[in-house]
Amino acid sequence: MSPRRVVVTGATGFVGSAVLRRLAARSQEDHGVMVRAVSRTRAAAGSSPSDPSGVHRVAADLADGRSLRGVCDGADVLLSLASYVGPDAERCTAINADGTAALMTEARRAGVGRIIHLSTCAVYGPGPHRGQDVDELTTAPVSAASGSRLVGEGAVLEAGGLVLRAGLVLGRGDRWAVPALVDAFRRVPAGWDGGAGLASFVDVDDLARLVVALAFTGRAEADAPGVLHAHHPEPVRNRDLMAALAEHRVLPARPEADWSWRGCLDALAATPGWVSERQFTLLAGDHWYRADAAWERAGIAPGPGPLSRLGPAARWYRKRGGVAPG
Repeated sequence: MSPRRVVVTGATGFVGSAVLRRLAARSQEDHGVMVRAVSRTRAAAGSSPSDPSGVHRVAADLADGRSLRGVCDGADVLLSLASYVGPDAERCTAINADGTAALMTEARRAGVGRIIHLSTCAVYGPGPHRGQDVDELTTAPVSAASGSRLVGEGAVLEAGGLVLRAGLVLGRGDRWAVPALVDAFRRVPAGWDGGAGLASFVDVDDLARLVVALAFTGRAEADAPGVLHAHHPEPVRNRDLMAALAEHRVLPARPEADWSWRGCLDALAATPGWVSERQFTLLAGDHWYRADAAWERAGIAPGPGPLSRLGPAARWYRKRGGVAPG
């Protein structure tokens, strides 16, 4: 398969922007590739002098099914990257569940040949999880955001699409993972149970590279529906991540004091902040998942890992600090 026309929803989001940059570069190299960048911001619609040739912006909102009419017309590939991860349960349902279902209906009506949808490993719930693959895990979401995204996955699979469950995504534009670590470290200024926790991370540009490679690969299994993990195959140890953030002056140097898990949770509860105990457990405990299959299907190497990519995002993180997402 050699796609010529690619639709990207969530094109102005954290991951969507990175994917759009890669697609724009591909469009410049191959002028036959056309990209339709879909976002709910009406000001983003239409062509802009700053947009590369081959990129056209369209306004549509997953919360408004009528606005999706025609967004997939003529497309070879749909990259479904839009989601809502905030606390508003009704909005979670409207966008992640109902909106994704409406988008899949539109994709099927338009006859889109390949659908790739970005989801999250948060659908597995609190864990711990230690190196399991998709078929070795049971979904147990505990938030409205992750629960509604799991519902949305069902619509994608029914439409014959590929679901990518990503771990924690790092990079410029990250409003959750590292800001949450900063908030948690302010409240728990010590090593967290030895810093031994392992978690799955991916740099946003590596994730974009994976998504685009899957969109364009001509491998026989490329259009097989299913679920794959989409992050770097090697998990990141908490103490290594914290040390790297300190090296880039995003965090203070890690103190010598090391607190037990119970001590960490007590300190977190005793000091005001926005990171919850559940979120702290996700960041500091074992939550890592096998992810070789996605890279193998895409036919590309995962690269050296997310810690080596932190430098370009350090200024963003220093400026943002531990501000709550919003």
